Amino acid sequence: MIRSMTGYGRGQGKANGLIFSAEIRAVNHRYGDINIKAPRLLFPFEAEVKKQVATVLKRGKIDVFVIQETSEDVVAVPVLNRAVARGYVELFNQMRTEFNLSGDIPLELLAAQKDVLIVRENAVDEGALRDALQQAVCGALTGMLAMREAEGEATQIDIRARLGLIRQSLEMIASRAAQVPLEWQQKLKERLQRLADDAVDEQRLAQELVLFADRCDISEELSRFQSHLQQLDQLFSSLEPVGRQMDFLIQELNRETNTMGSKSNDADLTRNVVAIKAELEKIREQVQNIE
Repeated sequence: MIRSMTGYGRGQGKANGLIFSAEIRAVNHRYGDINIKAPRLLFPFEAEVKKQVATVLKRGKIDVFVIQETSEDVVAVPVLNRAVARGYVELFNQMRTEFNLSGDIPLELLAAQKDVLIVRENAVDEGALRDALQQAVCGALTGMLAMREAEGEATQIDIRARLGLIRQSLEMIASRAAQVPLEWQQKLKERLQRLADDAVDEQRLAQELVLFADRCDISEELSRFQSHLQQLDQLFSSLEPVGRQMDFLIQELNRETNTMGSKSNDADLTRNVVAIKAELEKIREQVQNIE
């Protein structure tokens, strides 16, 4: 099954009262470009997260956002920073002596100074932190894959329908291509008969027909076109990313179509060539979003 490159997923993980929410968003990109935005607490694990994402998502511009929250059942405990408090007390006493001031140091004043009281959370075990982060990213990847596969299935249905239309036009081209030299022979013979008083030189007519048939021969193009279509069909069942291969095959199909168009000396042939090019262009646009 083919997958789209666009998608979104969200997951959560918990460790020691901390909640990590991971969001992954992806859009089209020629290669795999992974960017991670996470709290400083998770900086040591960014390389692991990038590897975890790259293992699942091969192509696309992928943004990973990790948000850290504190669970409601976790109580942060205020702690006295004795060194800072002692420094303020000594400073206040020096000010009282130097400026000949009176009065005691109010507790409210001391407690209001910066960093005298700090809120300390329980230390988080590194292993638990890693597991919670992996769980959050895994949940986001699961949602991302589900969306990519759903979009990929819809894309596959559309491409297969257009390939069906292309095959119909191709059959008409193959059938018509065999008739064009014969019709041209008859038209040429009638034209020569109208212009010449003598009988038509059958040998010269045969030579002209051979030259015309050679210039209009598209049997090789039809054969290669069919081969590329078969390769496309095989890619639909591949388990690996196939977007680049499909893009290459669409380019080759366009090249064969252009050659058939340049050799066309018939209105019906040209009409079907144009129809094929129109469908190939629509498929090419779809393929740009395939992983």
